[in-house]
Amino acid sequence: MASEMEKDLGTRPPSVDAAMNVTVEKVSRRSSAKTEDMPLDRLVEFDLNMTEADLYEARTIADQMSLDEVRLLMENVLKIHERDPNFPQSVIDKIKEFLGTQDIFDNPDKYAELIYEVKLEAALITNNSPYSEVRSVVDNHDDPTLPSSTFRVWFIGLLFSAILAAVNQLFSIRMPQIGVASNVAQLLAYPFGKLLDHVLPDWGFTLYGVRHSLNPGPFTRKEHMLITIMANVASGTPYTNNIIWIQYLKRYFNQPYAGRFAYQILVALSTNLIGYGMAGVTRRFLVYPVYCVWPASLSTIALNTAFHSRENEPVEGPGGRIFRISRYKFFLLAMAAMFVYFWFPDNLFLALSKFSWITWIAPTSVALTAVAGFNNGLGFNPWPTFDWNNLGFNGPDPLMVPWFSTANRFLGSLISAFVILGVWFSNSFYTGYLPINDNHVYDNTASPYNVSLALDEKGWLDPAKYEAYSPAYLCAGNLVVYLFFFAVYPAILMHIILNHRYEVATGFKNLVGGLRRGRTEMPKYTDIHNRLMSKYAEAPEWWYMVLLAVSIACGIAGLACFDTYTTPGVIFFGIALCAVFVVPIGIVAAITGMEVTLNVLAEFIGGSLGQGNSLSMNYFKTYGQVTPDLAISFANDLKLAHYVKIPPRQTFMAQVVATVVSTFICTGILNYQMNEIPHVCTREAPDNMSCPGINTFFTASVLWGTIGPQRVFGTGGQYTILMIGWPLGVLVSLGIWFLQRRLPQQKWLRQIHPVLILLGGLIWAPYNLSYAIPSVWIGWLSWIWCKNRFLGFWSKYNFVLSAAFTTGISLAGTVILFALEMQGVELKWWGNDVVSRGCEGDFCVLKTLGPGEYFGPGPGQFH
Repeated sequence: MASEMEKDLGTRPPSVDAAMNVTVEKVSRRSSAKTEDMPLDRLVEFDLNMTEADLYEARTIADQMSLDEVRLLMENVLKIHERDPNFPQSVIDKIKEFLGTQDIFDNPDKYAELIYEVKLEAALITNNSPYSEVRSVVDNHDDPTLPSSTFRVWFIGLLFSAILAAVNQLFSIRMPQIGVASNVAQLLAYPFGKLLDHVLPDWGFTLYGVRHSLNPGPFTRKEHMLITIMANVASGTPYTNNIIWIQYLKRYFNQPYAGRFAYQILVALSTNLIGYGMAGVTRRFLVYPVYCVWPASLSTIALNTAFHSRENEPVEGPGGRIFRISRYKFFLLAMAAMFVYFWFPDNLFLALSKFSWITWIAPTSVALTAVAGFNNGLGFNPWPTFDWNNLGFNGPDPLMVPWFSTANRFLGSLISAFVILGVWFSNSFYTGYLPINDNHVYDNTASPYNVSLALDEKGWLDPAKYEAYSPAYLCAGNLVVYLFFFAVYPAILMHIILNHRYEVATGFKNLVGGLRRGRTEMPKYTDIHNRLMSKYAEAPEWWYMVLLAVSIACGIAGLACFDTYTTPGVIFFGIALCAVFVVPIGIVAAITGMEVTLNVLAEFIGGSLGQGNSLSMNYFKTYGQVTPDLAISFANDLKLAHYVKIPPRQTFMAQVVATVVSTFICTGILNYQMNEIPHVCTREAPDNMSCPGINTFFTASVLWGTIGPQRVFGTGGQYTILMIGWPLGVLVSLGIWFLQRRLPQQKWLRQIHPVLILLGGLIWAPYNLSYAIPSVWIGWLSWIWCKNRFLGFWSKYNFVLSAAFTTGISLAGTVILFALEMQGVELKWWGNDVVSRGCEGDFCVLKTLGPGEYFGPGPGQFH
């Protein structure tokens, strides 16, 4: 291959050879001081976000492309990527200049440099990904002979699926909760796979010309990724387990039938599998298109590449140094360093994790803690933490998602922070009597809301008891969260209509065309990964439709055959809500790495329609939220398989089987917890199995299902004003779109994303700016400073570093929980105690009540 490339490079047209010798001093179109006296090839690397390897490979193909081919390709590129914030603006400018100058096609010799650059970009798009972050970790070559669905995969994949499901379900009710992430399985799967390829014999058989063996050869990257996908789908617990808990326990609704395995497994399988049907439909929108990068998944691929790639090209990094360490060694060193370091902020020196140094100056100051507090404030602090884990608590790792995603989300968080301060310090809606930023619900005495005082003996709302008790009150941070939730749903629909209607229309055309011809097809504009995947048979649509039908049948059986007092129509409500939102939410997640959840919308609609039936509201919420969430999660896994070139049918089978296995195991562990753990979900439960999440779920189900959103947000409710969020979301999307169209010369406006700005307002209650501010500095350092100056260095190590830190934290956190926290080992000293002194330990409020006093309308004064 190298000789062919050298031959092609030796036959470049004279115009291109001449263009390569041009320096920036001779090019009038550039004026940046950074590029003075830079040879054209280096300048092209800078402008097009190419590494030397990218440029070397693209030049060969560029020489073979005609101007007409390039023009046709670039017209399609411009339609899709003109408003794509991930696509470099400099490339868009060159494409517009190329397409807008007819003289280029009449007198090409006069525009040798521009033609050279546009051809290189066309070659890059044709033979690789247009995004440097994808090129950095995803191979644009494939070996179809590499095995993927092997005995090793099913043995290791199902083993880890079972372990992750059992551990995560068992400790899901513990305080604090223990969870094992799928990246731990990805790390451990590599030595397991290598062990099996050494010890298993080559025993097998041939079927339809294909040999199947216990040991088909060395453990491959495709096998490794398929195991990771299985572990990923199995690591979560069924959402319906929350409903089972509050139904079964006597302290909640006391419905004994919820302890029957048949009921539990039917509703669990229904909700766990229903997303697959929608994921199959969304492949043309969220998997095949080039613009669907799924940036948050790139670290998973980077870890896979680090284990299996033998390439180790030297790269120039900061300080002019040449770095030759391989990705694999770099991963091991970074992971080991984080494993050791994480013990300090997580256990030995908590002040490193909650570095609220501003509040240490005056720990009892109410105003200071409200503004700068880490635990009980808004977190205004230029550097509030030295704990990498805090960055992932309420958002993705800033090394994974593009800089514009991090910046837009932080902008929204900053704007909403000032709204919270205004609401709280003005005591609007009586928030001054409550903590400034908390996710609990309170009554009119500033005490936690006791829902039992408003219910009858059947667990339904008693209007007389409710009016004799208190309305439900929310803190300032929680109010702003609901305001931004109400705004983000219409905003995302409007954003897609204004900016991505061409892509959505193309997806629908491909969908309809594929259904008519009875086969699944790639989109019109494809990259190298789509062409490589076209060699493998797609999972047909009817597979997904059958799975959707089975999940609907399980749901109907579970809801109709037991006394749930819930119509099976909630299942179709979830599918309908998913049909409306799954593509818009998926497109935003695939481009930005950040996802909008439908939990509040489903909760709001379900509570309004449930008319006091909290169980009905819970199922409305479950199917309305879980269906699109799982569909997007499964589409993300399909993209992982797409990048690594795993045959789609094998991915489908691995996902479904791992999901079914984990569902049965989680349900079995659930029955053990309910029947074998004494005093479960109480303070007397052993090993802190006190179910904090279940208690919160029960409170929310009664408040929004029994009391209902109409009493809170409807006409005459105390928070009716928050309904302004619905038109506000539309106006925000329209306003930003209008500015981008009217001021195209302002390139920075292209990076403004209305959905991400509104998404930034959802970080509150109980999180705050302390979890967001460090992401801004780290994201800028990685995606702006390092990427623009040392692209080769960034491409080689950035996503590997993200994977290493995440894996090191997961391993260290698991060891610390089992070795120290579960044994009651606690280190008492200033570095651990200072984080909970004064108002950072106990909430401080702006206004207090005397004995017997209350705020707001009194008993009988509200309805």
